[in-house]
Amino acid sequence: MSGEHTGEVVGALVGPDRVRGSRPALVIRDPATDEVIARVASLERAESGRAIDHAAAALGPWRARTAMDRASCLDRLAALMRRDKERLALLMTREQGKPLAEARGEIEYAVSFLDWASLEGRRLGGEVIPASVPGKRLLALRQPVGVCAIITPWNFPSAMITRKIGPALACGCTVVVKPAEQTPLSALAIGELALEAGIPPGVVNIVTGAPAEVAAPFFEHPAVRKVSFTGSTEVGRVLMAQASGRVLRVSLELGGHAPFIVFDDADLEAAARGACACKFRNAGQACISANRFLVQRRVATEFSGRLAMLMGDLRAGRGSEPGVSIGPLIDDHALAKVEAHVEDARARGGRVVRGGTRLALRGLADRFYAPTLIEGATSDMRMWQEETFGPVAPVRVFEHESEAVALANDTEYGLAAYAFTRDAARAWRVAEGLEYGIVGVNDALPSTAQAPFGGMKQSGLGREGGHWVMDEYTELKYVCWGG
Repeated sequence: MSGEHTGEVVGALVGPDRVRGSRPALVIRDPATDEVIARVASLERAESGRAIDHAAAALGPWRARTAMDRASCLDRLAALMRRDKERLALLMTREQGKPLAEARGEIEYAVSFLDWASLEGRRLGGEVIPASVPGKRLLALRQPVGVCAIITPWNFPSAMITRKIGPALACGCTVVVKPAEQTPLSALAIGELALEAGIPPGVVNIVTGAPAEVAAPFFEHPAVRKVSFTGSTEVGRVLMAQASGRVLRVSLELGGHAPFIVFDDADLEAAARGACACKFRNAGQACISANRFLVQRRVATEFSGRLAMLMGDLRAGRGSEPGVSIGPLIDDHALAKVEAHVEDARARGGRVVRGGTRLALRGLADRFYAPTLIEGATSDMRMWQEETFGPVAPVRVFEHESEAVALANDTEYGLAAYAFTRDAARAWRVAEGLEYGIVGVNDALPSTAQAPFGGMKQSGLGREGGHWVMDEYTELKYVCWGG
């Protein structure tokens, strides 16, 4: 992408224009090395508002296209992302830090949302309702909600965009995307490919900069009809309050604090491998990462031992290096939070079995933390109450099934939960009893484009994925036809 290693500013994508912005540019650094890789436009409020104007102007022609035509555009975008998979993955690794193998996997995951949205868009329809009076015809129509404002996080900078814009575009909406300040390059690359795919200018706009400036028009501009946000619960509450002023529709995929329950009849090797994959993917920086490990007493020692052995095989380093499975934390604030959680656990009696310290890697930034296993976790520990968002696995022993479910549910969050057991009846009971929008039973990686993704309680509103997501981007209109 232009602008790397130069003083050139990579422009935001506003309609047909590359806007360089009126404010000092965002400096994008590789979190593994602190190397400056690009300077990106930082827009003012008025410039973000112009992006909404472009989206509003493009809405009529875009929604007038056939569903097949819009789906074909998504198919072309998917094909271009597959063509540029290596370039997009390396770009993601450089701006976000995750290992290259994970970045490649995210590009495939991102493309899967375009594939599925294309299929759902082709079969999106309404209903004819039986009338109660002769001569009347009752219809239920599904129409695009309009201009959608999309706010995405830094931890999955490509997949969180396509998971939202795929169904929005398939339904006939236009979008203005505000990516996280740490990772705008992946979003801009997708925007450029959207134009190459034949999606008209103004249908997909990418605005970059400080949230207070760039996102403010999302809640003020009369053309915006919906806001979709993925991020923390704290920010989600603020955005929901802002949306209430104009009664905007919102989709909120917010924080998680996932329990990972291992029963004494579980396949312990599968459970340990699942725990390792779920916890340490993206260095633990995922909303559905396991954060609280609940292990039945009879197998607690064996499970911890197996998990510790697998953690020993995890290699930290720059994501582009072969064999690396643990990248850096996104910034110094994230590292400080992890350290504070571990020190708090130590002070409250937690036993650090493995890790528990930052890593000094030659030639790299001081932003790596060792994969950490802590036994003896208790409810008063910060990491048991808050989402750590780092490579730390606290383990707590339980006695009975009902105790495990109660401890798992003892949180304001309700995004994802996991349970490993060979007992089918127990699996049903636990899955039904867990107050979470996503439950993985003997599966630590449940996310897929065709399934509903979203949380309960303070973990959000709405669902993304499958056919359910199409409801988020359409209005249901009732037509009563007499005579």
